[in-house]
Amino acid sequence: MPLINARALAWFLVLLCSTPVVLATDQEVAPPSPDVRQLIGQLQIRVADQPVRLRPGWRSPRVILVSSDVWAHRAALQKVAPDARFVEANAKTAKSDLAAADAAINVCEPKILAQAPQLQWLQLLWAGVERCVREPLVQDRHLLVTNMQRVAGPSMAEHVMAMMLVLSRQLPYFLEEQQHARWADTPAMPQLADLNGKTLLVVGLGGIGTEVAQRAHAFGMRVIATRASGRNGPDYVSYVGLPEELNTLAAGADYIVNCAPLTAQTTGIFNKAFFALLKPSAYFISVGRGQSTVTADLIDALKTRRIAGAGLDVTEPEPLPADSPLWHLPNVIITPHISAVTPGSEEIRWTLLLDNVRRYVAGEPMLSVVDIGKGY
Repeated sequence: MPLINARALAWFLVLLCSTPVVLATDQEVAPPSPDVRQLIGQLQIRVADQPVRLRPGWRSPRVILVSSDVWAHRAALQKVAPDARFVEANAKTAKSDLAAADAAINVCEPKILAQAPQLQWLQLLWAGVERCVREPLVQDRHLLVTNMQRVAGPSMAEHVMAMMLVLSRQLPYFLEEQQHARWADTPAMPQLADLNGKTLLVVGLGGIGTEVAQRAHAFGMRVIATRASGRNGPDYVSYVGLPEELNTLAAGADYIVNCAPLTAQTTGIFNKAFFALLKPSAYFISVGRGQSTVTADLIDALKTRRIAGAGLDVTEPEPLPADSPLWHLPNVIITPHISAVTPGSEEIRWTLLLDNVRRYVAGEPMLSVVDIGKGY
């Protein structure tokens, strides 16, 4: 056999090493838009360290299950995953479609998971994922779960500030007076309060909590916080404590805002013992999860004026029963778990959803990967 020419071999090796190696997918996928990159930076969205293509079992998806509320957006989804087939997941979904599914968007029902053995990725449309990550099949299969952490932070933070202002300025009293066309008599008015100079405790300095802290600082409040991941925090938070410091920090706070995810450690932490530590002038605001609060203990603290009032966007249970005393307490504001529901946050949610689908198809690093062990 003739020997290979040494010079030709050298040139071949140079060309081989200088040619970029592309891990093929079935589809041509565009890079993220400048708008998406700006959102990732602005909201500090976490990007995975490694491309998803390195996960065992990954492939560019052939079948993607979607919930009924996502089904209406399938045309936009199809543009970022042109070779995938989108299937609405419900009681009538064909078993063959479930069996072939590679991914699911806003679908985490046990019956569906059990019939989808090839499922690799679950994308959820909210930050709270506690029910999904507790599913044995999610844990046993080590599924990739991504969520929408930090997406609703700005909207929810504005909701928190609105509740704080309504409570501190006694607006429910004045709205009641307005309904009766009464110009409130000064001696009979409840005392108003400023946020400036007050101490705010943020319980859970994550995406939502950080946005709350930023806005409260702009109002001249002293902001302190607890954080499970460590003591690091932005400059506008004067002290970041660990979860075990909660009671100590709460005792000196004028406003306490629950922004914590629901975990075994945060379930029922706002209880009778906690409320007994607070100032009688303190307000409790909750936008995290209702199960973090023992409802009966909160009602007792409000009725006995152990605390000054509460603003609740989440309750336990949900929906709040019509016979709950919370509805009729004069020092309480209740909204039906809607602090994240604004056009602005919805637009961000769908923008990042489409980019995460694009990323999965292309095998790129994913956004907002959930730590199943931690539950968020």
